[in-house]
Amino acid sequence: MSKHHPVAELDDDLVDDDVVLDDDPDLLGPPDPVWRRRTAIEMVISGLLGLIASFVLSVEALTLAGDPDASASCDLNDVISCSTVAKHWAASLFGFPNAYLGIAAESVVLTVAVALVGGVVFPRWYMRIAQVVYTLGLVFAWWLFGMAYFVIGALCPWCLLITVTTTLVWVGLTRINVRERTISLPGRLGPWGRRFVQGGNDWFVTIALLVVLAGLVMVKYGYTLF
Repeated sequence: MSKHHPVAELDDDLVDDDVVLDDDPDLLGPPDPVWRRRTAIEMVISGLLGLIASFVLSVEALTLAGDPDASASCDLNDVISCSTVAKHWAASLFGFPNAYLGIAAESVVLTVAVALVGGVVFPRWYMRIAQVVYTLGLVFAWWLFGMAYFVIGALCPWCLLITVTTTLVWVGLTRINVRERTISLPGRLGPWGRRFVQGGNDWFVTIALLVVLAGLVMVKYGYTLF
């Protein structure tokens, strides 16, 4: 009896040059459902936290719109102040509170993540669009953090939570797309990337990034956080 080879299960549009380059044929087939489900659950948890934060910010944006002198729930002092950040033009970049974008984005990604938990396999084009859109969301979230940190000079804890959760959701989505070869990395990067995420090594990079984020916040705000 011949040994079953996972390459035989691949669709024709998945067979490319990096099949030849891959020295681990097991990584050419679909990922372990348990691994996929675990990553999707991580996305669901992060997405829920981001949705809650976006909802709180949207409510507070309405409150501030009705009364500019009102205080937000996280107005602790001059530097830990959601209302200070909310009153800056960057908080309504498109003419309405950014939190509304957060609610829309998190709702969509939660739908995708829950479907992934249930074992749904989306078309490659759909996952690629999701990757592009959420990458834009990640860049936007970090840009807003940079504005608050370097320009506004105040920290919004809810906004910071959205920065963290957006990062975690993006990492989970990218992990699945790399492992399932939805994102085609060139040459040896393809096999290397699949081994990297399959082994969970991307978590070290993610944790390092979040540690840097926490370090920046502590350096600037220090004891005012407590």
